[in-house]
Formats: sequence, C-alpha cells, structure tokens
Amino acid sequence: MSADLPDWTATQASESWKLVLPCTKAEADAIAEDIGALADLDPPPTVMTSEPDPARPDDWLLEAYFEGEPGAAAIRLVRALAPSADRVDYELDRVPDADWVTLSQAFLEPIVAGRFFVHTAAHADAVPAGVTAFHIEAGRAFGTGHHETTTGCLHMIDGLKTRGHRFRAIADIGTGTGLLAFAARACWPRAAVIASDIDPISIAVTAENAAMNAIPVGTGSGAVALVTAPGLADPRLIARAPYDLLIANILAGPLIALAPALSAALQPGGSLILAGLLDVQADRVTAAYRRHGLRLAERIDTGDWPTLRLVKRLSARPRTLPARRDTGLGDWSSDGA
Repeated sequence: MSADLPDWTATQASESWKLVLPCTKAEADAIAEDIGALADLDPPPTVMTSEPDPARPDDWLLEAYFEGEPGAAAIRLVRALAPSADRVDYELDRVPDADWVTLSQAFLEPIVAGRFFVHTAAHADAVPAGVTAFHIEAGRAFGTGHHETTTGCLHMIDGLKTRGHRFRAIADIGTGTGLLAFAARACWPRAAVIASDIDPISIAVTAENAAMNAIPVGTGSGAVALVTAPGLADPRLIARAPYDLLIANILAGPLIALAPALSAALQPGGSLILAGLLDVQADRVTAAYRRHGLRLAERIDTGDWPTLRLVKRLSARPRTLPARRDTGLGDWSSDGA
C-alpha cells in the first residue's frame, strides 16, 4: 500500500462497498487501459464501466467495488479517473458480500475475432469447436481482448494467417497480458516469438497467462520469451532483430517516439502492426513511420480505434538498433490494451 494513502478502508474488510460516478466515454476508455494509483491499493478495487443508455453514447457510468468502506484518499483516486464529474456527488453504498472480481468477469462476454476466442473463467465451458481459444482474466494488465485496440490486432493477425503470410521472427512490444504474442505464436508456431513490456507487472501477468494456456515460456522452440524493457531497449530484443512481424499496441505518443527503433528493427518487406491510437491520430502515426521507409498497407477500424499494418519498403536503407537501455520515452506502459 502506498505510504501516502493511509487508512483507506474500515477495519471490517469483509464488507463490500460500491462507489458510483458518472463519466464520459473517453474517460471510460482511459479507465479500461489504466486505473492509475488505485492499482497500488492493497487490495485494489474492482473497477467497471458501462453504457447505461445507448441513446446517450457519451454518458457512461463508473463503478468501483471495495473490500471494506473506502476512505477519503481512495475516493479521491476514484474521482480522479472521471474529471468530468468533479462537481457531481458520488454514490457510496454497502452491498452484500461478494467476490466482485469474479462477478465483474461474468459480465465480460467472450471475444470472437477471426479464429480467436478469448474468454474468462466464467465462460470456460462455452468454447466452441474449431477456434483458437485463450483464457485471459481481467486483472492487472491491459489486453484482455475486450478493448477495440486488442480486438483489431487479433483481426489483423488472423487476416495475415488466412492470406498465407509466414513469419519467422515476431516481437510484441508492450504486450500487456501476452494475448497478442500468444495469438501470433498460435498462427506461426515455428517462429521465434518474444514479448516485452516496460511494466514488470505486465510481464508477470503474461507469464501467469502463458501457464494458464499451456504456452511454454523461454527461448526454446515454440516458447515465448519474456522481457521487461522500454521499447526495444534490451540486448535480447536487439539480438533477435531484424523481425518480419512487429506488434505494438500502445498509445499514439509512444508509437511516434518508437518509430526510429521499430522501423530499424523491421526487415525489408516485414509487417508492423500498430494500435492504441485514435482515428484522429492515425495520420500522424503513419507519417512518423513513412519517414523511415514504411508504407501503410492495411487498416482495420473498430469504432474510433484503428489498427494499422505498415510494411517496410524493400528499398529502405538498413539502420542499426542502438544497444542501450535508455530510450528517452519516459514511463509509458502497454495495452495496452
């Protein structure tokens, strides 16, 4: 627990409490990616967002479930997630005791994206025949498949496999839960696959998810290697370059900052899948990579969130990746997603 967040619950930790605030769709999208300092609470609350009225698509609802009555510090952290409700009174009520993580996951319907079927434990018995299924629980890292950015990447990977593309060296930068790395490995099981994230918690979650889905972790054939690193700033990532498939489901700012490194790590003719950007940011992200010899080859739009596939021109001049850890990107994290 953070030292500056004292006494955030009452002594009766068995009690469950629900805090409710209105929020905007943009705030709900941001909450899906990161619950901020709430994640540092012990235990962290279960945070859910929903659209109560489809006729009012920008009016969403934020619900935070606590084990014990939240104190003023925890309430301030929840309010910080919804600045639009700064002057709105919150609702705080005691609710019947329950495992709110399990209950919240029960409302997460399975995601179907091409050949991929992504589900939580609540739907483990509903996996249809003939799909590539992954059991990914909602939790500490982004990338359960329920956000449009992750779904778009799954569709892009599925489409590449369907059209007969083959890859031998794959990296998922900003892996979050590991889902996209797992999907790529399923499509190209002979490829060398590595997944990285700046957040060590994401890498720990990825390792847990790999075990849950019987995916070996390591450097051997058929395994997924895991690295904690900002961008490509790790000798293990550099040693595997050039890649013929790179995946980065992050955010527009880091994607632009990473353009020189990701472009240099991609072999001529290789594909780069980018997501985590809004529609209004797509041109700026594409332009950043065009300057390094990549062209836009494909785009999938899922709501306001496009997924881009760029291809490195065969005539692009080769560049050497810097063998250093400091990328100058600051503290950005994954999907991401």
